[in-house]
Amino acid sequence: MKKEKVPSDYIVFPLDLPTVDKAMDYVRRLSGKVGMFKVGLELFIAAGPAILETIRKTGNAKIFLDLKLHDIPATVGRAMQSAARWDGVVFATVHCSVSPAMLEQAVSGSGGKIGVLGVTVLTSVSGRDLGLAGFDPVFAQDPSALVMKRTQMAYDAGCAGVVCSGLEAGAVKARFGKSFVTMVPGIRPAWSGLEDDQKRVVTPAAAVQNGADYLVIGRPIRDSDDPAAAAEKIALEIGRALAG
Repeated sequence: MKKEKVPSDYIVFPLDLPTVDKAMDYVRRLSGKVGMFKVGLELFIAAGPAILETIRKTGNAKIFLDLKLHDIPATVGRAMQSAARWDGVVFATVHCSVSPAMLEQAVSGSGGKIGVLGVTVLTSVSGRDLGLAGFDPVFAQDPSALVMKRTQMAYDAGCAGVVCSGLEAGAVKARFGKSFVTMVPGIRPAWSGLEDDQKRVVTPAAAVQNGADYLVIGRPIRDSDDPAAAAEKIALEIGRALAG
């Protein structure tokens, strides 16, 4: 029987840390307080695939492998095939860019064992950034238009969902259905007072109200004097939002 999702299950904590010891300190502190741990490039390159097994054996949290694969289709397909062999990994990312074939090969390589999430537009990217990078003015003026275009590519390729900001999660759900996963970074509780490199941000409550399935929340938890208490506070906010 499928376990009913509780507020803490929405929280994904990114282990954006340079060593295994530092990462596992947070895994132990937050086990039972968050639903998933995200392993990105920094930790994966420092520790290698063995870190996935170490996390899996510590608590019941799931693993989100956020390597943002981006290469020729055959290479991405084989890389995703390797990722699908690791126990505990439920999602892995691949960039949505100019190649539908790359997305299709990622999905094929996954073999249905892990959910492939297409990265649409990073939440650190603003419309101005897109303009400077040479994107069509329609996307520079409205980054959400590029998010939706790339989401369509991911959906057509058979991806399980996308990584998008909380500003677009509602539109993604409306167009592609409730089962299409929205992984949302750029989450900043109103009480955090953080100012950083994230541009397109929302609160945890706004994100879940907009249809986000998972919230990637790093600094508000990591930089707190009591990370476990911060995670619990965010879970309470999510619970209130879900209750309406």
